[in-house]
Amino acid sequence: MVEFIIENETDEIISDAQIAELNAVCCEIMKNEECNFDAEISLTFTDNEGIREINRDYRDIDRPTDVLSFPMLEFSDEEEDAEFETEDGLVMLGDIVISIERAREQAEEFGHSLRRELAFLVAHSMLHLLGYDHVDDAEGERLMIEKQNMALNTLGITRDV
Repeated sequence: MVEFIIENETDEIISDAQIAELNAVCCEIMKNEECNFDAEISLTFTDNEGIREINRDYRDIDRPTDVLSFPMLEFSDEEEDAEFETEDGLVMLGDIVISIERAREQAEEFGHSLRRELAFLVAHSMLHLLGYDHVDDAEGERLMIEKQNMALNTLGITRDV
């Protein structure tokens, strides 16, 4: 189970159905990764200027991006049995920040729906929250793409939707 703490800094209306689908994406990634805990994730929707500021402040990159992930935990094989639970029994995995503006632009560029783009960005970020990386790592990038596609295909969220 994944519980979201949602903040919407945009005028974009994010429906309960959209949130439920993004939650399903997170749950599918966790199932595929054999995560044996329930999680809490902060999910923020912003615009290009909002994400540019966060990107500048936390990564020293002064430009907008589509999504940022801020993991709260570091996963390793040695921590497999570690206890990360909070008082309410949820593990705080971290923060996902999405620029709805950039997601809409990318959906148009790639010829698919905003629905699919948001699901992809959440799947991608979820893997980052679980310790995956692709920066300067071709094998890491290949593995993340494979895992993202597997989760989205299982849920029927393809480029056709």
